[in-house]
Formats: sequence, structure tokens, C-alpha cells
Amino acid sequence: MSMNKYDRMLHILNLLRTRKNMNADKLAEECNVTERTIYRDIFTLSDMNIPIYFENGYKLASDNFLPPLNFSFEEYQLLKLTLESSPLIKTNKYQVVYNSLKAKIENCLSEQVLKEKKYSPQATHIDIPDNNQDEHTLSFYEQVEKAVTSLTTISLTYESIKSGRTERRIDPYFIIFRGRAFYFVGFCHLKNEMRTFRMDRIIELNLTNDIFIKKGNISPENYFDGSWSVFSGEPIDVIVQFRGNAAKVIQSSTHHKNEQIEVINENMIRYSVTTNGIEEIQRWILGFGDEAEVVAPIELKENLFRVGCFLKSRYMTE
Repeated sequence: MSMNKYDRMLHILNLLRTRKNMNADKLAEECNVTERTIYRDIFTLSDMNIPIYFENGYKLASDNFLPPLNFSFEEYQLLKLTLESSPLIKTNKYQVVYNSLKAKIENCLSEQVLKEKKYSPQATHIDIPDNNQDEHTLSFYEQVEKAVTSLTTISLTYESIKSGRTERRIDPYFIIFRGRAFYFVGFCHLKNEMRTFRMDRIIELNLTNDIFIKKGNISPENYFDGSWSVFSGEPIDVIVQFRGNAAKVIQSSTHHKNEQIEVINENMIRYSVTTNGIEEIQRWILGFGDEAEVVAPIELKENLFRVGCFLKSRYMTE
């Protein structure tokens, strides 16, 4: 994705302020354009009386026309950390936007902030795990975002874990990064209800010519209320007794906004929560092995019993 001419020229100026030996080839690579386009941009900037000269790369004779941003060092660090931690920068669309925004910020900092930046190592780093979605998957992101913005129905071929491969028409409402992957939520014409779709399960996607009207007050802030992570379903009350290290893990952090923890003794707790759907919390409980015992509901106990029988038959030694 290429920047428009105005953003590209500003990006060029920002690059020239902080990097050395930036010739036309390197500028073209940074801006995702041809060298001929870079030459035209350089001529345009010169016509605007911006002092650019060439000496082992293009340079600025003066950068006084770019005023410093009034960021404190702490504000700059937080903004930089937020940008670097966003999973959006891995998408085709926002990779270019991120590079441009980062250059604009760093190249307009005050001398004091630049000095602190030079001698203060970054102490905090946030690594948000994802499922390493490939370029084929991320290419759908921009199409879905366009459909959300323009309220356009999309047609897609989708690979569902339960239903297999199906052809669907979806009215997409919003995109969200949740549970290590990008999803979008929309009204599914096939199922005649709101559904959640994972980007990396799309096989093919096209925008239609149909415009839709949103139904109800559905938003990213309220859609997943009650869900354990991504999937939804009927509300269900779950009670689990955890012991040993599992009990310590549960008490060390919050796993659901509706959870309640009762300490039975120093080695055991009683965990209660109301969540929508049973599949995701079942997988979570299984991860604690024999340090978790389900008290309720009976459906969940029966599911784990079947899993236990299967594991016993598979791994039992003679």
C-alpha cells in the first residue's frame, strides 16, 4: 500500500532528518514507490523552498521548518510502546501507516527528549502473542475493514471447525483482535444471526454491491460480555475446585470479570463463574490436569469424564 503524495513527501523529510545516506533507491523502498516518483517528490520539495542537497545521499540544509512536538519523554515512551505493541502493524494496510507515523513522531521530538531517548534504554516491552497469520490471511483484513466502514455486505468462503467449508453472506459490524487472532463480527445471512468469524479461516472473500443497515446496539464493548474469550452461547454457571499450584495460579490473576474465588484452605480454592458457552472454559480447565475438579454443571462433568476415558484407553499401559 502506497502513501498519498502529501504523506509521502512528509515521510521523506522525516527520513532525511534522522537517517544518513538516503539515496533515491532507499527512499523508494521506504515509501513503496519507484525511484522516478522519488525524483519528482524531491523536485517538488525544492520548488517549495525546502533546502535539500545531495552528498552521499540526500540531506536537509535546515530542518527548522519542522517544529518539535511538545511530548515529554514519558509521553513519547508510552506512545512508542503502544504503537510497537499493536497487532495492527502486521497487517498489509497498517505496516506502511505505522512506519510513517513512527517517523513523524521521532523526527519532530524536542532536543531534550532526543537526548533522554539516546541515553535511556527502553525498560518495558509488550509482546502480544498472535497466531502468525500469513500474508494470505492478512490480505483479507483491509477488505473487511472497507466493508465495515462502507456498510457493505461481503460474500465469502469460510472454513468453520464445526460446519466445514461453507459459502456465506455477512454484514460485518466490527473487527477485533481477541484471543491471539483477528476476528470480525457480523450478521450471517446463512445462520440468520450474529456470528464471530476468524480471519485465518477465510478461504475467499469479495465485496458485494449491497448496502446493509446495522441491527440493534451491537458494539465491541458489549458483544463479548459474558463470553470466556471469543465464542458465545447460553449462560452457564461453572464451579471448579482447584488445588496445589493450580490454586495459586488462579488466585494470582483475574480470568473473567464475573468470577468469584472462595479459599477453602491453604491448598484449595472454590472457583465460581457464569460464562456464555462451555467449550472454551472446558479447554481452560483441562489445562490444569488433575489439579482441577469440576463441581458443576453436570454437562461439563460428563464432557470431562468422556475425555478422561479416552485418555485412559489411549495411554493405559499393560
